[in-house]
Amino acid sequence: MSPHRVFAILSVRAAQCKSLDGLRHSRWRYFFMQFSIGGVTGLLLRCCSPLLRSRHVGGKIISMTQSYWKNKVVAVTGGSSGLGRVIAETFCRAGAKLALVALEKADVEKVAEELGNGTLPIHADITKQEDVDRSFETIQKHFSQLDVLVNNAGRTMRGTALNTTPEQFQALFDLNVLGTIRCTRAAAPMLLQRRGHIVNIGSLAAKSAVRYVGAYPVSKFAVAAYSQQLRLELGPEGLHVLLVCPGPIRREDERLYPLEGLENIPESARQPGAGVKVKRIDPNFLAQKILTYCERRKPELVMPGKARILFALSQLFPALGDRMIKKST
Repeated sequence: MSPHRVFAILSVRAAQCKSLDGLRHSRWRYFFMQFSIGGVTGLLLRCCSPLLRSRHVGGKIISMTQSYWKNKVVAVTGGSSGLGRVIAETFCRAGAKLALVALEKADVEKVAEELGNGTLPIHADITKQEDVDRSFETIQKHFSQLDVLVNNAGRTMRGTALNTTPEQFQALFDLNVLGTIRCTRAAAPMLLQRRGHIVNIGSLAAKSAVRYVGAYPVSKFAVAAYSQQLRLELGPEGLHVLLVCPGPIRREDERLYPLEGLENIPESARQPGAGVKVKRIDPNFLAQKILTYCERRKPELVMPGKARILFALSQLFPALGDRMIKKST
């Protein structure tokens, strides 16, 4: 019997008990029975929920994640290190085939060998159109399909808004935004054919700017806008676009970001997230969430989720939002 059927039966029983209570039982007993029924129902649904996300294949229970990603082809830019590598590893464990696109040839080949499963290493600079075209032509020839593009390649910076030069804005924009656009355009025909997924890695800074990160928020705001535009235009054609906006990612080795100019900014701003006071995010947990959100074809993933409150308040009350940002960084 399915959990939903159990829930329906218990709900009917609760209604019957309510009518009986009006005749023979005290109201307190009715409340106790309602609480007990609700608790049992919730317990049953929680116990059975893994079965709802699985199916039987050859007498074995296979999770929906494993069955959904089996033999799908995933391209990850910046996939040789950091979050990109963790995302690639997660897709690989779920049964997907991988193409890793990265700048350092030795690194991407090493990671591809470690992942196995026929992972295709591609050495490319996504700020160059010819490299991007070659990369996706290679994927087409090697796999004959593409189901997911993860636009992960990018970088951050440190500096004040006024001291960040137009050339620095242009360089960061070329990688974070135009690199995403180049790869998306090259991959789109294959993805549309497969009703696939585009995963754009943004940041909390894609929703709300912070101090001392130079051109970074401008570039990530553009990625967020591009993601929404793609959803609106290509969603009806079957393309799923997921914007991922995480806070600082937990790393084994802590990193201090260099300053882009000779300027006096707080030392805390050189920390991951420019010193934002939020817990570091487990990259493995984030990567698994990305797979789940793709399966459910959701539009956005914000971590931590409570940051949405700040984003909403900043839109409604900008002065209050600014005060909250200053307090949390």
